[in-house]
Amino acid sequence: MNYTIQASQRTPALIIYLIDISASMNMLMDGRRRIDVVYEAISLAIRQMVFRSTKGNRLTARYRIAILAYSDDVYDLLNGVKGIDEIAAIGSLPDLTPKRFSDSAKAFLQAERILQAELPEMQDCPAPLVCHMTDGVSTGDDPEPIAKRIMSMSVPDGNVLVENIFLSDRLLETPIQDPRRWKGLTHNTPLQDEHAVKLRNMSSVLPESYREMLFEADYQLGEGAVMMLPGTCPELVSIGFQMSAATPVR
Repeated sequence: MNYTIQASQRTPALIIYLIDISASMNMLMDGRRRIDVVYEAISLAIRQMVFRSTKGNRLTARYRIAILAYSDDVYDLLNGVKGIDEIAAIGSLPDLTPKRFSDSAKAFLQAERILQAELPEMQDCPAPLVCHMTDGVSTGDDPEPIAKRIMSMSVPDGNVLVENIFLSDRLLETPIQDPRRWKGLTHNTPLQDEHAVKLRNMSSVLPESYREMLFEADYQLGEGAVMMLPGTCPELVSIGFQMSAATPVR
């Protein structure tokens, strides 16, 4: 299991986004609402996938995507898994409107159901990825057991990957000075927030093939870095979503 199968029209990569839209996402980050920073970052990641799926003037369905926004309930923004060509035809993503609570367990449970339905047809495809973005403590059941079940699911290319983007400035002892030279979080990095430790436990180790793709984009995450980003600024949020688009493509 080495995460080297390339995404192609015949073997598309599956990415499931879980987006926290609790009321705190209305708070400001660098003068903008957090939810607007997230919307822009995920839109950029989608454009990146469209670019990587375009050969000449032909767009191939190298990626299949689901977007689940959650508060006290889960909202399937694309009405199921859609090909990147279908999403490009829509033109823009549905709005993300903040609501009240933050029940991430419900979102991971729905992601698990999607994977159970999709994995039997994905045995020749890249390992799927679940990209979760949150800015606070879950208000529902503990999501970690469900995330661990998801991380134990697999295809021949590797186990399902889980990535977390945590919008908090209480995560690290010292701020990140240069995101492009940052080596990332490891399992030994001291964290200041109990919820951040839980999210790290729910994060996969970054595969070498993904690390190489990010290196080509001028990000220098080190060996052993986990797929968890502290979203303390718009660039770090953007790196987190770019990480989700770093599947090797044919």
